[in-house]
Amino acid sequence: MDSHDDYVTVAQVDQIPPGTCRTVEVDGIFLALCNVDGTFRAVDNTCPHAGGPLGEGCLDGDLIECPWHGWRFNVQTGQRPENPEIRVACVEVRVEGQNVQVKVPLTL
Repeated sequence: MDSHDDYVTVAQVDQIPPGTCRTVEVDGIFLALCNVDGTFRAVDNTCPHAGGPLGEGCLDGDLIECPWHGWRFNVQTGQRPENPEIRVACVEVRVEGQNVQVKVPLTL
C-alpha cells in the first residue's frame, strides 16, 4: 500500500444492517464501522472519555453511543453533540459492489 488513495475491504454490506455498527481492524487500528440508513461511516473505535469500544455501542440515527458511559458522537462529523470540542477521528468509507472499504493509510 504505497499510494495515499488506497482502500481496504473491512466488511461486506450485508454484515452490517442499517442502524447497526461493528468494530473492524485495519493495520492494528480499530474502527467503529456504522451503517446509517444505507450509508457507511467509520470513526475511531476508542471513546476519548475512558477508552470504551464505540463499535460495540448503539447507533441512533447519526449518533453512536459508547456502551461504557453513554458518550455520544456524530459518525459523520466525529463531534460530541454535548461538547463539539470533543471528537473522534472520521475515516473515509466507500462501497465497491458488496465490499465496504476504508481509506488507508489511516490518519487518526
